[in-house]
Amino acid sequence: MSWLYLVIAGFLEIGWPVGLKIAQAPDTRWLGVGLAVIFMVASGFFLWLAQRHIPMGTAYAVWTGIGAAGTFLVGVLVYGDPASFARFFGVALIVSGVAMLKFS
Repeated sequence: MSWLYLVIAGFLEIGWPVGLKIAQAPDTRWLGVGLAVIFMVASGFFLWLAQRHIPMGTAYAVWTGIGAAGTFLVGVLVYGDPASFARFFGVALIVSGVAMLKFS
């Protein structure tokens, strides 16, 4: 169950940078800030649950890895961020590093 909590925490981690992106527009500033705070709290709560049975360093690396890779994909797919081979390769390195921690 701890790994499920950790995956949920990682996906929720994607929400707060998106909230901050939404907050950049003056007309959606408070909505975006509110979403960011809600996602931060929810993500932190599920990370806390996961760390009961998963080592702290592993949990944190997986949490940030899912958040970083997911935020990158949202940026590319929704916000038109650059999508070069080098950027995708960098994200693949993050994901492979997280997988190495999981399996070792």
